[in-house]
Amino acid sequence: MVKYDESNIKSLEWHEHIRMRPGMYIGKLGDGQSPDDGIYVLVKEIIDNSIDEFVMGAGKRIEIDIQDRSVKVRDYGRGIPLGKVVDCVSKMNTGGKYDSEAFQKSVGLNGVGTKAVNALSETFTVQSFRDGKCKKAEFSRGKLVREYGECKSDEKTGTEITFSPDPQIFNKNYRYLPAYMEEKIWNYAYLNTGLTLVMNGKEYSSKDGLLDLLNKRVDDTLRYPVAHLKAKDIEIAFTHGNQYGEHYYSFVNGQNTTQGGTHQMAFREGFVKGIRDHFKKDMDPADIRNCMIAAISIRIQEPVFESQTKTKLGSTAISPDGPALRPWIVDFVSVEVDNYLHKNPEAEKALLERILQNERERKDIAGIRKLANERARKANLNNKKLRDCKVHLTDGKDVRRRDTMIFLTEGDSASGSLTKARDVQTQAVFSLRGKPLNSFGQSKKVVYENEEFNLLQHALDIENGLDSLRYDKVIIATDADVDGMHIRLLLMTFFLQFFPELVEQRHLYILQTPLFRVRTKQRTQYCYDESERDEAAKELGGKGVEITRFKGLGEINPEEFGQFIGDAMRLESVVSPPDASLGKMLGYYMGKNSPERQDRIVKNLRADAVEEL
Repeated sequence: MVKYDESNIKSLEWHEHIRMRPGMYIGKLGDGQSPDDGIYVLVKEIIDNSIDEFVMGAGKRIEIDIQDRSVKVRDYGRGIPLGKVVDCVSKMNTGGKYDSEAFQKSVGLNGVGTKAVNALSETFTVQSFRDGKCKKAEFSRGKLVREYGECKSDEKTGTEITFSPDPQIFNKNYRYLPAYMEEKIWNYAYLNTGLTLVMNGKEYSSKDGLLDLLNKRVDDTLRYPVAHLKAKDIEIAFTHGNQYGEHYYSFVNGQNTTQGGTHQMAFREGFVKGIRDHFKKDMDPADIRNCMIAAISIRIQEPVFESQTKTKLGSTAISPDGPALRPWIVDFVSVEVDNYLHKNPEAEKALLERILQNERERKDIAGIRKLANERARKANLNNKKLRDCKVHLTDGKDVRRRDTMIFLTEGDSASGSLTKARDVQTQAVFSLRGKPLNSFGQSKKVVYENEEFNLLQHALDIENGLDSLRYDKVIIATDADVDGMHIRLLLMTFFLQFFPELVEQRHLYILQTPLFRVRTKQRTQYCYDESERDEAAKELGGKGVEITRFKGLGEINPEEFGQFIGDAMRLESVVSPPDASLGKMLGYYMGKNSPERQDRIVKNLRADAVEEL
């Protein structure tokens, strides 16, 4: 029997626990290829504190500088009280947000965020400027390196934090992608009108909040101008376009809740109620909400999120002892939507036409849909395309449900390797037959008429929305050649055209697989690009090194493949740029405008690329 006494009981220092279990505090680690990777959470935690200062009326400017792997955030709020600078960044459950009078509706209330950044950073420096004085402290991996005494300063009041994520914790090749950071900064600007954010010298600000957000996100196919409605602690904006599905941007206390939550559900319910009350007709909710583009932002006291990364709201009340959240939102949305339509008859007419068109399309495909679903049900009994897993996202009590994923592969050879190497508990495989149909500009009817699309829709179980989505991650796994890239684009077009919420809620990913294997008799390294290949060849000694170029996924045997779909898997999240219209983007890249695309390619060819060809 193993000895068990006092010596087996250990107490960890605060930073040791964070470093041992970083996922508890910042979610997944990653290398920056996904917008919810931990390195972005670190930046968000620091900026959130500066935003809270602005919300409390202190400081209208926040400066963010990201150079290589160093991040600096400077705000002009009240500054951390000088005597508590070290405590506020290094003692758990220490902060000013426990005083509800000081921070009524803050994003972070558990006193953990900044400490997590400190513990997970190779270097961390905090400075506070108050009343002509300054206090500075330096840390490394959560440990205090040097604390400076108070000194005089001409700097404006506020706080400056500089940190570098620790390569011992994060992928050593991590990097901040400008597109992801820009989207996050824009969201801060939309939700805090009057605030100016400056990132690497570029200014971001918004005058009309969610109205600006939607106007920047939508194209010129809108049925009516964006409606913008506000009241104390709640703001909404909405319109209808021509893109299938429901498009939502939801926020709580400035936090982008990409997975929605109780507030988004209440908005959807309130909008249907408002439309039904206005037109005095029992319309189908799906007809009302299809093609809708909407945003909602609320501020509540002590919000409850489903995890430390705060992507889904779980609160059922406005405050711990306050009224219920759902009726507050439902009543506001239903009443204000009804009033808006009374005041805007042109919008009322256009919205009704959109709803009636949705109804006609739904009834038009009802027969095809029934036959297609019957075929899909029969196919599911012996679906050779799907190698399913045992756990699914809909298994609410299973802790592994957030680890579920399905790989969409091209051909039997790639799916065969994946199937043998996968974790049968949480990883499923769906095999495509050749190149899918280009679905851009097609009606929803094509989803049911095309057998492969219909089987894919049923495998994911997203016919009626994402509430029944069976996998947390839908991963496109195609070869890194021209044909593979084309299949990747066709699949992305399918999801963006008919199920855009799958992308907006960050469920769609691209699998990055190694292009090269570099090995000697003693060691083997897998490389994802030419620079990694050259570095590995140099590291392994140059002579006697064997370099293999993988032409397709089918060339990677199952024993090797298991290394690339496990803990070290490299995934790139599919997101649309914050300033890009989905309709225009799809129309340009997937529409019938080949000469225009060819002309752009010719005009932008680089001389070195031509030489390589």
